[in-house]
Amino acid sequence: MNVVEEHEVFIKKHLDNRSGERRGRLGRGHGHGEALFAKQIWWTLRGDFENLHPEYEVLDWRGRSYFADFAWLPGFVKLLIEIKGYASHVRDLDRQKFCNELNRETFLHAMGYHVISFAYDDIEQRPELCIALLRMVMARYQASSTPTLRAHLAEKEVLRLAVQRAEPIRPKDVEEHFDIDHRTAVMMLKKLCSKGMLTPAYSGSGQRIVKYALAGSGLLTNMD
Repeated sequence: MNVVEEHEVFIKKHLDNRSGERRGRLGRGHGHGEALFAKQIWWTLRGDFENLHPEYEVLDWRGRSYFADFAWLPGFVKLLIEIKGYASHVRDLDRQKFCNELNRETFLHAMGYHVISFAYDDIEQRPELCIALLRMVMARYQASSTPTLRAHLAEKEVLRLAVQRAEPIRPKDVEEHFDIDHRTAVMMLKKLCSKGMLTPAYSGSGQRIVKYALAGSGLLTNMD
């Protein structure tokens, strides 16, 4: 079956297993944006809809039902995914609803849920960005399907260190973080440059590399 047929089977399976308002909410709430995410982002990344639940019901801090667009529940993970359109989100959100939304997300985090959101415009126009971001999120919860080399883990840690610093990273920073010598730190940074994840920043004379900056789009492509 192709992705359109798989999506139809996916939704029908959940409809058949629901009744009352939960069934009605799935019929009403799973609209164009949600379907586009499922087929264009999730399916492209995952190749199946296993452990994915559309219009998933949870309770907020007031004990009221709230339906997330999707929940991914493979067992130990509780990831909620929201699809937000700019116009409808701004139009429907007054001050009280804004407060309620923030309170709900904080409460769900306390209950062990991780809530992430995607803009409808990005899903429609920049799916590759959504796929890269979702891959990064899911990489936190999944073991790699292939053996992971220590060198690869070290590279990921260097990138995370660079992200946390929010400024170009120095060899000295890597040395202190890993407790390694200068030569090894420089080799790690140069390797990340060769992969397009970092770019060198030269000294005033332009003859010596003094720092390394994140390369932007290369980070999203490779940090998984």
